Amino acid sequence: MENKKIKIGLIGLGTVGSGVFKTLKNFDNIEVIKIAVKNKNKKRNIPNLDEKIVTDDPYEVVNNPEIDIVCELIGGLDPALDLIKTAIQNGKHIVTANKELLAKHGVELFNFAEEHNKVILYEAAIAGGIPIIMPIKTILAGNKISKIEAILNGTTNYILTKMDIQGASYDDVLREAQELGYAETDPTGDVEGFDAAYKITTLATLAFKKRIKLENVYREGITKVRAEDMKAANDLGYKIKLVASAKMDENGYADVRVHPMLISKDSTLAHIDYVTNAVSLTGHPIGHITLSGPGAGEFPTASSVVGDILIIAAELDKTDYLLPMMRCNHQEPAKNIEISDTQNKYYLSLNAKNNKGVIGNIGNICAECNISLESIVQKNVSENNTADITVITELCREKDMQNAVNAFKNSQFINNVNSLIRVQI
Repeated sequence: MENKKIKIGLIGLGTVGSGVFKTLKNFDNIEVIKIAVKNKNKKRNIPNLDEKIVTDDPYEVVNNPEIDIVCELIGGLDPALDLIKTAIQNGKHIVTANKELLAKHGVELFNFAEEHNKVILYEAAIAGGIPIIMPIKTILAGNKISKIEAILNGTTNYILTKMDIQGASYDDVLREAQELGYAETDPTGDVEGFDAAYKITTLATLAFKKRIKLENVYREGITKVRAEDMKAANDLGYKIKLVASAKMDENGYADVRVHPMLISKDSTLAHIDYVTNAVSLTGHPIGHITLSGPGAGEFPTASSVVGDILIIAAELDKTDYLLPMMRCNHQEPAKNIEISDTQNKYYLSLNAKNNKGVIGNIGNICAECNISLESIVQKNVSENNTADITVITELCREKDMQNAVNAFKNSQFINNVNSLIRVQI
């Protein structure tokens, strides 16, 4: 059995699939025998690709009796969900990079795989080329992880970095990112935080050993972040990043969310720029660690996919129960903290009339809403006698902050609430 080649089926030959195919050519014990693509006539940058192994019917892959491992690299829910279940039913192990599928149907898939004694590995689904699933499952298994803060979406991190460096508007940088291919024509999945929400759902489930439901993950994108907010944050000693975070308190309640955040310049995450991703974990006994690297792309993501393939391949025919440490055993759902009940610090940008009593009015509204202020700065008195005022609060409840925002909107002194962004604590 030592000379037996492990037979692989690929579903998808896009950016990641191409990288996986090219990388697997380096391994003598691995053979890709069938590849499913959407369009067989599309020209691909893959030298010496044998067209006979390419099909436009993905069920030719999952129903092929020779295949040992199926790699699903097409993303989305349909037909990926049925393809994976069919492959498992047919005795194949699974490697996937599909973060949306795992976030929405992870329970169903992992239970189905366990019923059929198959494994699903998904290192590439969280942070591209950064190894995070395997470390949590193995070398960090003895830790009680209590906090995650991560930059998990390269598109939004690129946009925010360019806004910060160029002082440009969100719309201008998005347009540039689309022209360079860093952002999709429809960027909603990235800029509204869906992609990062899918990833933190699965990552938090692993780290906390409790099932996190996607519908309990608070999500807010970057579309309202302004160039003025970037400058104000810098002046205050911060950078603005789209952060996927998860915390588990001492009572077992999970607070999982994705939103823009002011990050202290002293923090490692503040210096994760452009398309780079990073995951910071806090736990006992490890303390605090950060893993960073390329979060997307042909070969970084292929690195994680191929790593998963090789892990499975090394165990085939050696045991009746492969990779017990890598299997999902998190059946108990986490208790959830509603965003309105969370405690946060806030950055608040207001445009106000440049009249006597304005600062006092802001202070009074905050005091009435049980909010203490860390700092308040007035700048840029304009020709129409209005001023921009930046506020940083002390720790307070989300519901109290929202009450204050409503009060500001109804105040005779305040023209507009420009921005409300949470601050790292």
